[in-house]
Amino acid sequence: MNIALLHYSAPPVVGGVESVMGQHARLMATAGHQVRIIAGRGDRLNADIPFVHLPLAGSRHAEILALKAELDAGRVPSNFQTKVELLAAELSRVLKDGDILIAHNVCSLHKNLALTAALKKLSERPKSPRLILWHHDLAWTTPRYRNELHAGYPWDLLSNDWPNALQVVVSELRRQELCQLLGISSDRVWVVPNGVDLNTFLKLETQTIQLIHQLELLDSEPLFLLPVRLTPRKNIELALHTLAALRDPFPAATLIVTGPMGPHNPANLQYFERLLALRSDLGLQESAHFLAELAEGFLPDAIIADFYRLADALFLPSREEGFGIPVLEAGLAGIPVFCADIPPLQAIGAGWATYFSPDDPPEKIAAQITSHLAASQTFHLRIKVRRRYSWDRIYAKHIAPLLAPEL
Repeated sequence: MNIALLHYSAPPVVGGVESVMGQHARLMATAGHQVRIIAGRGDRLNADIPFVHLPLAGSRHAEILALKAELDAGRVPSNFQTKVELLAAELSRVLKDGDILIAHNVCSLHKNLALTAALKKLSERPKSPRLILWHHDLAWTTPRYRNELHAGYPWDLLSNDWPNALQVVVSELRRQELCQLLGISSDRVWVVPNGVDLNTFLKLETQTIQLIHQLELLDSEPLFLLPVRLTPRKNIELALHTLAALRDPFPAATLIVTGPMGPHNPANLQYFERLLALRSDLGLQESAHFLAELAEGFLPDAIIADFYRLADALFLPSREEGFGIPVLEAGLAGIPVFCADIPPLQAIGAGWATYFSPDDPPEKIAAQITSHLAASQTFHLRIKVRRRYSWDRIYAKHIAPLLAPEL
């Protein structure tokens, strides 16, 4: 599919719409589409996504600003239609081989009404690209723009339905506003939320990203981190039993044990084998992951730090610690700590961690964890963002269906 994305400006110009459009372009290109960005300002996004520079498509071009000043005052400039025809010709030229044109805010705002009118003219021509109007903001429902909008053409291009276009908004509020503005039913409007690039925002290493996808960690609720070597004093079997006890309140609970086997005691191999057998007995093969099975030796510190940023909580059931560095790291990462009430960990947490005895029944520990997380707004928001608002998930659930040829 040959897809073009249109806006007044594009990355590296900084702005919310520009950022979203850049993410969309990358996702579409990764999915195998031919993608290009058309804008009045900006630059090439990367080697796979060309930039088409149409100066008059911008909102800050001197001629467009002069038109806008007249239009804001309620006067249609004498050269307005000339600019419309020029822009329509330029759009027709650069889109002659296009299948889909996605216009971001061009038909929502009055920043360049000549471009809006040109796009309307283009959309009415036979064999023009399928048009998707992506509305982030709506001029007619924004009080601060009221004095700049007037009855009739071309302002009514922003308040009339375009029957041959597919309407997309970024939120349910925008859908309600658009339906009322255009007088159309809600089933005519698609809601596609904005998202966050988890890999970039969390600064994840390539190996971490591979592990996240391999283990499907974004579906975890919650994701517990146990960053220890595989030695008996770490009491990892209690973590497995507790994870099993959490399956009722949290069916998608997941445990990540990051460390390799302890290097100094041959008995550690036998301990690891017992842990694997216990995991199997408890039916936790899909929810308790030992990274020692996937990587040899110690993982780099950068990857361990990644898991602190991704995890929802630290779970540290050790029977013995000399100090307890993971509690410090969890504190910096801003995640809750559930740990054994042994003196070193008590000294570090000092009342800011949730403690349990290493000999407590797993059900009791699970109840403590459940009570804490159930009351945590931060935890629930983290889960919601991770499960619904990663760009990869938004693309798969919302954007890819919009691009289907049969739509």
